[in-house]
Amino acid sequence: MKIAMLARNANLYSHRRLKEAAEARGHTFDTLNTLRCTVHIASHRPEVYYNGAPVDAYDAVIPRIGASITNYGLAILRQFEMRGSWSLNESVAIGRSRDKLRSLQILAKHGLGLPLTAYANDPKQAEEIIKAVKGPPVVIKLIEGTQGIGVVLAETMSSAKSVIEAFRGANVNILVQEFIKEAGGTDIRALVVGGKVVAAMKRTGAADDFRSNLHRGGSADVIKITPEERSTAVRAAKRMGLNVCGVDMLRSNHGPVIMEVNSSPGLEGIESATGKDIAGMIVDFIAANAKDGQTKTKGTG
Repeated sequence: MKIAMLARNANLYSHRRLKEAAEARGHTFDTLNTLRCTVHIASHRPEVYYNGAPVDAYDAVIPRIGASITNYGLAILRQFEMRGSWSLNESVAIGRSRDKLRSLQILAKHGLGLPLTAYANDPKQAEEIIKAVKGPPVVIKLIEGTQGIGVVLAETMSSAKSVIEAFRGANVNILVQEFIKEAGGTDIRALVVGGKVVAAMKRTGAADDFRSNLHRGGSADVIKITPEERSTAVRAAKRMGLNVCGVDMLRSNHGPVIMEVNSSPGLEGIESATGKDIAGMIVDFIAANAKDGQTKTKGTG
């Protein structure tokens, strides 16, 4: 099988592991820097060029599109889909997951557990939305933030209003969420591959940080999740339309609540914590499911 991975940095742990796993199973694997791909649009001939040369057909594409280039990356991925390449995570599903507000709306519609969340445009409504999520304290998030960047814990009404007014004054879109105190600075990352949770870890934030992201100095340990947590992760992946994702949850007094569904989960933390070959599982899933022209949206959704 011929596999292409869309990624800007081939040397990242996750990207090296996917390449190693694919080549160990006899597949051809190319890493294409997403920003060096260009789209050539002509009737009946959807072309992708890489470094100025036309790209050959690939059986499957692994999109590892950074949050900072989501729109451009999705345009490239859609072109591959229109050419018939099977995508591990489809463009529509990735776009859905990257929009925090849209993803929460979808999950809420289908009854999945979420923290109370509010969204408003007018900074004059700051106090209203803080009270709507039973705050303070409240967590304030950039809608397009990632890896814990742009996430603020505001512990008083005045500080929460100041943060909201500052963000909105800069025309930055934010969500305001209830603070799940009982989570104690920890969360759960459940890694879903092909509709099954294949690994899970507990992430604990640094001593002086309520965020548990490993990129921000947190630590990870293997954890046994409950049947409800497993079901929540699987249902979230299904509703988002993602074959592979990391579902981040908090343990609240009323069950698991989803914080985010990550369409390009890192592999280093979870492979290190669990000792599992997650990259190999992903490649095996691709080999078993990739079929020419079987991308559901075919780049047009």
